[in-house]
Amino acid sequence: MPEPKKRRKKYLLGRLWKYLSRHMPLIAAALVSMLSGNLLALFGPKLSGNAIDAMGTKAGEAGFKKVFYYVALMALFYILSGILSYLLSLIMIRLSRQVIYRMRRDVFDKLSVLPVSFFDKYQTGDIISVISYDIDTVNQSFSNDLLQVLQSGVIVIFSLVMMLSIAPALVLVFAVTIPVSVVFTKYITTRVRPLFRNRSKKIGELNGFVEEMIGGQKTTKAYGREEQVISRFDLKNREAVEAYNKAEYYGTLTGPSVNFINNMSLVLVSVFGALMYLNGSIGLGNISSFVQYSRKFSGPINEIANIIGELQSAFAAAERVFRLIDELPEKPDAENAKVLENVYGDVLVKNISFGYIKDKTVIHNFSMHADKGSLVAIVGPTGAGKTTLINLLMRFYDADSGAVYVDGNNIYNVTRSSLRGAYSMVLQDTWLFYGTIFENIAYGRENATEEEVIKAAKAAKIHDYIVSLPDGYRTILSDNGINISKGQKQLLTIARAMLLDCKMLILDEATSNVDTRTEQQIQAAMRELMRDKTCFVIAHRLSTIKNADNILVIRGGDIEEQGTHEELMAKGGFYSKLYYAQFETY
Repeated sequence: MPEPKKRRKKYLLGRLWKYLSRHMPLIAAALVSMLSGNLLALFGPKLSGNAIDAMGTKAGEAGFKKVFYYVALMALFYILSGILSYLLSLIMIRLSRQVIYRMRRDVFDKLSVLPVSFFDKYQTGDIISVISYDIDTVNQSFSNDLLQVLQSGVIVIFSLVMMLSIAPALVLVFAVTIPVSVVFTKYITTRVRPLFRNRSKKIGELNGFVEEMIGGQKTTKAYGREEQVISRFDLKNREAVEAYNKAEYYGTLTGPSVNFINNMSLVLVSVFGALMYLNGSIGLGNISSFVQYSRKFSGPINEIANIIGELQSAFAAAERVFRLIDELPEKPDAENAKVLENVYGDVLVKNISFGYIKDKTVIHNFSMHADKGSLVAIVGPTGAGKTTLINLLMRFYDADSGAVYVDGNNIYNVTRSSLRGAYSMVLQDTWLFYGTIFENIAYGRENATEEEVIKAAKAAKIHDYIVSLPDGYRTILSDNGINISKGQKQLLTIARAMLLDCKMLILDEATSNVDTRTEQQIQAAMRELMRDKTCFVIAHRLSTIKNADNILVIRGGDIEEQGTHEELMAKGGFYSKLYYAQFETY
């Protein structure tokens, strides 16, 4: 039974071959060019030896006609070999481009179907490192190094055949040196691959840290933590550099060592060849040809030894790429899942329990009912389970037990796309992409008219600000809207949600970054625009949800109280304590 490492290498090569095999015409053209070019070049030493023999060993014996014939033929072969090598380079560039494009697309396509839980576990920078660094490493190695191995194999085999035809006895020298090279290379390879795997891991960690720190730069400066961040970066950087240097050091150790062994074989060939020439069993031209072929024979072996170190890096990177591609996608829809249509917004949550980690339940036997067109506010202390409830409503996570119904339909029996399409959502963490303000507002409706976008912007109280800009709705927003204030970003995301013709709306602390007056205006506008729509609002500022039809007070994953603002205040329970706590002074 093969060892796990061998099975893993075979598996990775099989996966990589699937990408290459899509382009068989290019591979065939590359192989023909490679074989033809190398074979033409390999006839050079033989022709060189013939030219030397044609010159003779005594003055005046040179047959210049034959010499010029062999030299001209040798020049022609080398020119044709160079042209074919250039053609091979063009083919490999095109093949490489096709492979890397497909691989990156497969990774990005997989990211689009992965569950939210995946992105909760992995750093963004580490994922980006896979898409950029690891795929580039795989592509560079297997588009260049793998071809070099094939070329070297052809050269080694042809050179061996030619050496056997010239002087079989001299070939015995390699019966000693080649096994030594193979054993040494195998010994080094088994110790190098884990080092390259660790190198990819450390670079991914470094990228993740850099992405995180750049995103939180303002917070870093506000808290004066620059020195601490630099210290942490230095540590991550040092670890990455050390892992890189260690892998490269041991990876490059193979080449010089094998080169030394091959040079020893050349010394032995020269010594025994000289003895055979003195003995009269071999001619001077054949010695010259044999020495050249021995260089061509041992040179590729040295190159292969160098490439093996680089291939370890490629294997480590390929493992990370395919590990991401092989991540389990979001649980598929039920076999007979139907499309949720004509939604009017009646939501029933019945006895659901859920935990992000097994045996650690954060929502316990939770039930609630939101009538069509009602405004349901969800309040409670941090960590009570408010956002978790939203995740369950949208099926970003599936409940461990219980069920959620929309218009009487169990959401686990409808398609996720139709369920999520029935909601519009505004989160506390705003997200805007590089593009115009108009494109950002119309993100959920590609065919939205200018009048519809302006209407939504007016309702969100952001229209006046937009028209005050030099380019108005055509103003370009930079990376995540960093060229506008956080409150304005949130108003734009609210306008985006208002533009959607959905019967249900989720607002997760959606007005936390706007002033109280604007927040009140937005709440009033929302009530008018969301008439006959079911709205779920997570809020910490309880003064903003006084007009909610039903307030759910969640504590420890359970509903502690529910009712209208007046009813809950009259009870004098936990809700009233939360409410009054916001007005306490010290």
